[in-house]
Amino acid sequence: MGPGLAAWILSQLPLEAALQSVIGLGLEQWLLWIGVNLLVIALLVARWLALTRAMGLAVSFAQLLRVRQAGQLINFVTPGPQFGGEPLQVYWLWKRYKLPGHSAFLSVGMDRFFELWINFAVLQMAVFTLALTVSTDLVDWSAIGLILFLLVLLLTFVVWFLIRKPEYVRKGIERLTRPWKNHPRLGRLHAQWSRMHESLQEVIEEKRPALGQALVLSLLGWVAMISEFWLLLWLVDVDFDLSSFVFLLAVTRLAFLLPLPGGIGSVEAGIFWAFSVLALPLSAATGLIILMRLRDLVVLLAGALMLPGLSATAKVS
Repeated sequence: MGPGLAAWILSQLPLEAALQSVIGLGLEQWLLWIGVNLLVIALLVARWLALTRAMGLAVSFAQLLRVRQAGQLINFVTPGPQFGGEPLQVYWLWKRYKLPGHSAFLSVGMDRFFELWINFAVLQMAVFTLALTVSTDLVDWSAIGLILFLLVLLLTFVVWFLIRKPEYVRKGIERLTRPWKNHPRLGRLHAQWSRMHESLQEVIEEKRPALGQALVLSLLGWVAMISEFWLLLWLVDVDFDLSSFVFLLAVTRLAFLLPLPGGIGSVEAGIFWAFSVLALPLSAATGLIILMRLRDLVVLLAGALMLPGLSATAKVS
């Protein structure tokens, strides 16, 4: 469905003119765009590194970069681009880089929490801004903003519950596994859960500056992503004001959250609709789609290059 929708949307757009404008970009423009994307990746990996350092884990920036980019490949090809690669990331940290299982799980979980919490929080603010400034019969921005707000609250509550009420989680695991309570693997499961909770408590109680650093890096990552989107619109020569920019950014990010692999189809449809609503040139919309998908292709290729090395068993370098 997604590829078919994307193909139909592109068939309605002036593809040739957009390709010429993309090809006509200068070397400095390409280098600037590449640099901003590398900055985004570096900030997000640095956040993960700060969390692993707070846990006392011996893993480097380069190793986390490798695991993150390979995980992004899996995320992209699974329905919904926000999830999918986490189990493999835990496995790679455990198998390839010899981290304890509970530490690998907690490290990935904490990083994903920061990413999702900040993503939903920033997107929620953008949507509520649109609810106050933009009127359209097709989108109820207030309802979307409320859903995002509830998601932020849910994520916050889940973390609070895991920290403050771990005995309820332990009891739930025991009830679910009671028929197999004598199985040795289940005994290790309870031990892993206890160690993970102890590690989480230690980070929260003794390493709060690291959590603050992770929060700052998450916010800086979003600033870099917003800057990258602004740069893309500038590269395709879109004349926009602040309200239009927030509208385009929110629509694109919301379309990317829909349960389609890589947002294929939904992102193209969202950009096409947003440019039509704002009466912006459709050739610019086509150029924006081409550049975004070119970026995605490079990310996928980078992730694919990381996979062979992660599949091999080796000691920490």
